[in-house]
Amino acid sequence: MGKLVALTLLGASLALIGERLLNFRERVSTTREIKSTEPQNCHLIEGLENGSEDIDILPSGLAFISTGLKYPGMPNFAPDIPGRIFLMDLNEQNPKAQALEISGGLDQKSLNPHGISTFIDKDNTVYLYVVNHPNMDSTVEIFKFEEQQRSLIHLKTLKHELLKSVNDIVVLGPEQFYATRDHYFTSYFLVLLEMILDPHWTSVVFYSPKEVKVVAQGFSSANGITVSLDQKYVYIADVTAKNIHIMKKHDNWDLTPVKVIQLGTLVDNLTVDPATGDILAGCHPNPMKLLIYNPEDPPGSEVLRIQDALSEKPRVSTLYANNGSVLQGSTVASVYHKRMLIGTIFHKALYCEL
Repeated sequence: MGKLVALTLLGASLALIGERLLNFRERVSTTREIKSTEPQNCHLIEGLENGSEDIDILPSGLAFISTGLKYPGMPNFAPDIPGRIFLMDLNEQNPKAQALEISGGLDQKSLNPHGISTFIDKDNTVYLYVVNHPNMDSTVEIFKFEEQQRSLIHLKTLKHELLKSVNDIVVLGPEQFYATRDHYFTSYFLVLLEMILDPHWTSVVFYSPKEVKVVAQGFSSANGITVSLDQKYVYIADVTAKNIHIMKKHDNWDLTPVKVIQLGTLVDNLTVDPATGDILAGCHPNPMKLLIYNPEDPPGSEVLRIQDALSEKPRVSTLYANNGSVLQGSTVASVYHKRMLIGTIFHKALYCEL
């Protein structure tokens, strides 16, 4: 009898794993052809050769770019080079990327920057928050930006048991931010198992000096996060579920669901157009090509604009699409006065005039 029960449980487990494997393959094996959509005035940005995973542009037109991310399972063309933060002034006629010098106590050799977010204090001081993965751990580094010197001063490292597998953040106050966790587990084997079984255990965490708590959960893989212009709504990308969750922000920082926008492509980082409030999404139209990288058949890039996100029928349009011949593995797009920057996980970065 015991053997029969064991065989039954084994059979059920294998059937479940088989079903989940088929589901995983369906989620990541998108093979749709990409119709090229490329503005005429685009060019690759010199100096950004090893990724540009996230981009945040200040109201003044200064753009911060995180580069050099080393992420498990993703290609990396410079594994021995530490990550860096670059700056571009989009007010210039031909803006150039400039690596920012960093001072303070941070071990710069371990800088592995992921999502970033800026915060401007009441005295107009600019702070840059950077998700960092030193030795594949997760921390949030706080920097003060020195505009005249074009440099960053490292102020503090934030760690917490809930800040694990952090992907992206959006800062809304002094040391007050939302952060996405793209995996529940941290060990490589369990992460792979989690990706296959898809238990929807990833979450959004609110962090402040007084309180750290989970404010939203049940995502397949919570990724990019940003906030509406009026700061009433938070937008969260669920990358492998291929959708964006819109959530209402409450005075106690809790989030409640409003709606989900399905996009049919893997959604990475999100930004908001400061002129219109539209959502811009960096997307992966060919996810399997990211997991099994072939330079002869590279992953493509895609940027979507979502207008009227809160309406019954949001309008989705393509701002940029390329089959990988120019830009591979797009993660983010950010705009300023008809100028757009597009970043990638491990490849280059693109500057376009719209």
